[in-house]
Amino acid sequence: MNDFIGQSIDPSWTVYAAPLNAILQVSEQLGLSKQLLMKEAGVDGSELNIPDRRFPVNAYFRLYQVAASAADDPDLGLTVGRVTFLKGLNLQLYLATVCKSFRDYLNLMPSNVKLRGDIGCVTIHREGDLVELRWEPLMPETGRKRFVSDEMLAASAGIFNSLCVKPVRVMKANFSYAKPLDISKLEDTFGRNLSFDEPFSSLFFQREALNYPMLQQDYHEGPDHSHPFRDFFEEEDPSDQLLFTLKQSIVRYLPEGEVTIAKLATSLHISRRTLQRRLSDRETNFLQVLQEVRSRVALRYLSDDRLGITEIAFLLGYADQGSFSSAFKSWHGVSPRDYRRK
Repeated sequence: MNDFIGQSIDPSWTVYAAPLNAILQVSEQLGLSKQLLMKEAGVDGSELNIPDRRFPVNAYFRLYQVAASAADDPDLGLTVGRVTFLKGLNLQLYLATVCKSFRDYLNLMPSNVKLRGDIGCVTIHREGDLVELRWEPLMPETGRKRFVSDEMLAASAGIFNSLCVKPVRVMKANFSYAKPLDISKLEDTFGRNLSFDEPFSSLFFQREALNYPMLQQDYHEGPDHSHPFRDFFEEEDPSDQLLFTLKQSIVRYLPEGEVTIAKLATSLHISRRTLQRRLSDRETNFLQVLQEVRSRVALRYLSDDRLGITEIAFLLGYADQGSFSSAFKSWHGVSPRDYRRK
């Protein structure tokens, strides 16, 4: 296990419960004892049912190492990546409602990956007619092992192939580890154009896919009488086109984290000063509109029990759950968790 857990782990690094639960779910399907794995990895299972609970990042790496060793399955990360993709579909569908194109979605991916914790980040690069999605682990030595790289790339490939009207096909895949003896499952997941011992693990797709439109969700009423994918402000009077469009744009930019009046003015094809003046004419300002949107959309997200508080904080552009909870309490007098319990 020591070859996987290096000495460069920052003790402040943490992961959420979801990555640990995904490993355990796959391990159980492989016939392993969940309790024994948690005991050997030093994971407190009593708190794994709390989605927003954070665990030391070394517990995540230990659990991967223990599970892969017990299962004798070098492809474990690929299966965990598939589970990660499937369990995150609800969040991805919400993101599809605020993104118009695959390009918009890619702009959100770096923030989206942070939902897993302090494991690494994704960056986007150009290579001729291809676009590279690169996985950059916080601990470089983990890139030389398969599990985490395989998980991140498999989850990404699943997402790419499901959110657009046209499938975003992986044209080639690079891996930062040595070529395994058996690459059949890697080929099943990513195709046959694979390279190993590369500086980074990456997926490549055609640049033209950046303009692929996102799949539009069905707005019909669900079995619980909710409308989870309806436009957030469609019930408002659309006669004030500026405010209507501004609010829709804010919802789209919120997951990026930094929503500024300059960015929104650019998206509306007007100057910052013009936007300020037009909002002033309506006896409001940008910050007031931003907080109104966050407050209203937060209530919508909280009505869907399939979204965790941490995921909602991400969708609303907050750096962490605590910042969102403080803001929500200032708006509605209770915490998001207490509001959901009503």
